[in-house]
Amino acid sequence: MTYFTWKEEGLTNDCETLDSMAARFEESAKLMRKMSTKGFKLEKKNNQQIITHKDSKIFNDWGFVSEEPPYQQLTLILEEDIH
Repeated sequence: MTYFTWKEEGLTNDCETLDSMAARFEESAKLMRKMSTKGFKLEKKNNQQIITHKDSKIFNDWGFVSEEPPYQQLTLILEEDIH
């Protein structure tokens, strides 16, 4: 029997058939297209693909957790805003 090894991990790891793999890819593609229309971008950083959004509220509203270093996540609170 001829064959090849499928090396993608994670997205289709639990699929039992090619049809279920195709459905998973279709669901993922639909989500990625929707994210694109909502302003999400794909960027390469240090040979890794990262998904970004300029508006942190929209990013958070989608339920994503920022992987920025903590010092970049902090928002400066001016002293007059406290009073």
